[in-house]
Amino acid sequence: MNGPLHQFFTSDHRRLEKLLDKATEKPDEITMEYYSQFRTGLLTHIKMEENILFVAAQQAREGTPLPIVAKLRLDHGALTALMVPPPSTAIIKALRHILEKHDLLEEESGGMYDACDALTQDHVDHLLKVLHTTSPVPVHPHNNSPLILDATRRALARAGYNFDIFAVQP
Repeated sequence: MNGPLHQFFTSDHRRLEKLLDKATEKPDEITMEYYSQFRTGLLTHIKMEENILFVAAQQAREGTPLPIVAKLRLDHGALTALMVPPPSTAIIKALRHILEKHDLLEEESGGMYDACDALTQDHVDHLLKVLHTTSPVPVHPHNNSPLILDATRRALARAGYNFDIFAVQP
C-alpha cells in the first residue's frame, strides 16, 4: 500500500539507520555525536508510534488494538532499554538485530504501517501534522550502573531476545 503513514515512518527508519551507521563507521569506536542523534531520534520515533499511531489505529478499531501491537510494544521496551547504558559493541549488535526484525513487521506489505494507513485514511492529514510537530524526547545521560545491563537483559528477554548472544558474537 505504501500510504502516507507508511512513507513517513519508513523514511524515519532510513534516517535512523544512517545515523547509526555514521555513529559506528570507525571500527571499535562509537562517534557519540551521531549516536546521541540516533538515540534521541529512536526514542522520538517510538514515542510517535506509541502515542499517536497505535492510539489512532486502536480508536479506528473501536478500542481494540491491532494484534501486532503487543509484539511491537515488547520490542519498543527492549529498544528503549538498550538506550539506557552507554553504547558498546554488544548494544549496537542487539540494536541492529532488533531493529531489522521490528522494522520488517512494520514495513512489510500488510504490516503495521499499511494497516494504520487503511484504518486512518479519513484523518491521515491531521495525523501527519501531529507527527511532524512531535517534540523530541528529552534524554538523560547514559546510566553506567552495573545493574543496568541486568535490567536490559530482562527487557530483551521479555521481547524474545537473548542479549548474551550479542555479547559473544564476533
